[in-house]
Amino acid sequence: MLEELPEDSGANERSEAEASADENFKDEFEKLASLDEEWRDYMAQSASSNFDGRRGSKEADEKRQFLFDSIPVQETLQQNLIAQLNQTVLSADDRKAAELIIGNIDDDGFLQSTTEEMALNSGIPQDDFERVLGLIQTFYPAGVGARDLRECLLIQLRRQGKEHSLEHRIVSEHMDDLGRHRFLEIARRMAISVEDVQKAADNIARLNPRPGQVFAAAPQNYVLPDVIVEKVDGEYQIAFNNEQIPHLRISNLY
Repeated sequence: MLEELPEDSGANERSEAEASADENFKDEFEKLASLDEEWRDYMAQSASSNFDGRRGSKEADEKRQFLFDSIPVQETLQQNLIAQLNQTVLSADDRKAAELIIGNIDDDGFLQSTTEEMALNSGIPQDDFERVLGLIQTFYPAGVGARDLRECLLIQLRRQGKEHSLEHRIVSEHMDDLGRHRFLEIARRMAISVEDVQKAADNIARLNPRPGQVFAAAPQNYVLPDVIVEKVDGEYQIAFNNEQIPHLRISNLY
């Protein structure tokens, strides 16, 4: 088996280890080949003995399933909403309506179908969809289930207890001007100072315009070059990037 050299070992130590590995490589390789044959024989015997469905096979299956279950999986927005729905007591029709609504919420957290369309397709009254939608809009994350950006921001402001605030009025009555940064026009129409409008706009900018994205965080994958091309003294030189290649040796344990 190959093992990685410790990162804190110096260049001289790695050189000595590599030289020693080169000297003993042939002998160790022959040992590995012999161990490989023994291991294959052992695995073949184990597979044969476990194929009859005895306890060993059952325990192996349980261990394998445990490993599969232990693999972390990123939870989606829809899965999280269903989990919150499961904690709510609803009638069969209301639950069906809720599941249809959640199924029509995109990854940004916005509802992509109207309550009228869902009512026509399901036979459930539109008023029931409106009522259940109001319930889902109380779920986490704040703003989920909104039909547009304006409603999304208003939901978040209400959740913060700012339904009577200047921010709520601006979003509710002057959303178009806000989006175009027409602060002077908003100030004129509301008979307030431009400074007050600017302060309210700054607070609104702290809200989340895509609440569902909190469940779509993906790990950053950085691409590292295998080859580096540099221009030195007017000529291009090509060098392999070995910084990310681990220094390996054959483990003495095996």
